[in-house]
Amino acid sequence: MTATPHTGTNDLPPGGYVHQEPSLLRRALPWLVLAVVIGGFVTLGYFLARNMQGRPKSFTIFFVERGWVRFLLFLLAASGVLALTSLIGQRIGQARTGRKIGYGAVLGDQLTHLFLILVTLVAIYPLVYVLIAAFDPRNSLFAFPDFSSPNIFYKTGLMPKLDVLSMENFQQLFEGVTVPAWQLLLAGLSGAALTGVFLLALMGRLGRDSEGLSQARTWLMRLLIVSLAVLVFFLTPAQFQGGTNESKFILSVRNTLLVSGITGVLAILLSTTAGYAMARLRFPGRFHTLLFFIFIQMFPVFLALVAVYTLMVTLGLSNTFTGLILAYSGGAIAFNTWIFKGYVESLPESLEEAAMVDGATRWQTFLRVVLPLSGGMLVFIFLNQFIGTYAEFILANILLTGVEKWTVGIMLLSFTQGQFSTKWGVFAAAATLGALPIVALFYGFQQYFVGGATAGGVKE
Repeated sequence: MTATPHTGTNDLPPGGYVHQEPSLLRRALPWLVLAVVIGGFVTLGYFLARNMQGRPKSFTIFFVERGWVRFLLFLLAASGVLALTSLIGQRIGQARTGRKIGYGAVLGDQLTHLFLILVTLVAIYPLVYVLIAAFDPRNSLFAFPDFSSPNIFYKTGLMPKLDVLSMENFQQLFEGVTVPAWQLLLAGLSGAALTGVFLLALMGRLGRDSEGLSQARTWLMRLLIVSLAVLVFFLTPAQFQGGTNESKFILSVRNTLLVSGITGVLAILLSTTAGYAMARLRFPGRFHTLLFFIFIQMFPVFLALVAVYTLMVTLGLSNTFTGLILAYSGGAIAFNTWIFKGYVESLPESLEEAAMVDGATRWQTFLRVVLPLSGGMLVFIFLNQFIGTYAEFILANILLTGVEKWTVGIMLLSFTQGQFSTKWGVFAAAATLGALPIVALFYGFQQYFVGGATAGGVKE
């Protein structure tokens, strides 16, 4: 609904504006877009079905006669059930609230939920499949249909057989690993701290949170971070005596955590100081530096691989964690500086002026006023850099040689090399273990991640 100034001589409504109904085209535009999308899907399905006709059926596919008809009938049946439940929900809602509730709005929400559920299942299925393949000792990432099985999931090949699952693939990843008693104790302490954080977070979700529980959760999180950092830092290659690449996978996880953690800390040091200077100080070249930061973001990282490799060889830092950390840290400055600059500009400058009136220097103001107010943003910068570094593969593959220096990405690549020697089961198991640190970090600090991105991108 739009509002336009009233220019006549009659009495004006409050605010001096009269309301106009949306034009016919504006009201019809969402329906036209929906019709185009549905027409596009129907056309795509028609051409796909026509392309599949006449082709020989693969022995690895369980073919269902007129399966597309059954699928459409399932969608129609589900839509009919949703139409009925939407009608019942609309009537019950109107009876309870006494307000008029549109049936079309309720039905639209239900159909949207159905669509999102189907999309979610399609997106999650590959992850579930890899997880199950991690426990399959037959070294196969693909399930072949068992036409004699009465189970529809086995008959179609949608799921591998669950009766053959074992821990064999995971055992290969821990073969030949020796762990001293103090590391076992530290690992147990980390597990206990993680369990405590989870239980306290669950109590908070159930509405039983308090200031004491919040402080306890904070201390447990700090204990977990410190214990894991010590465990990762003092884990040495001498503890991995296995003769295969699989036995050194945990070492590659340790290498990745070490590189990602140090890179995240350096990203905080570099981006916070640079972002604060860009936000509060006025110096020659400031605007041009910001434009340069935007300009370098246009170029992919792999365009600088030759230059980075040459520089590391010249400095004698090739095949070292130091060189890889410096390369990662240099690439983290531009984006994180812009994010922190936007956050600092949203803070009241009067707080810093009051501190400087009391005798604080600019550096003291930054340390004692700005940084304490930037806890969520610092966590966001660390996680953003940590996750990006953890998943990076190209630069690490160029700079690191030797299995004891490999990161997770390079180690996973070694499991898939060779036409007839690909270790799919070990690959799936290693991918599952390697993803756990990222999943835990993102789940534990997701509120800081989302809030930091929003605070850095919106200036109040």
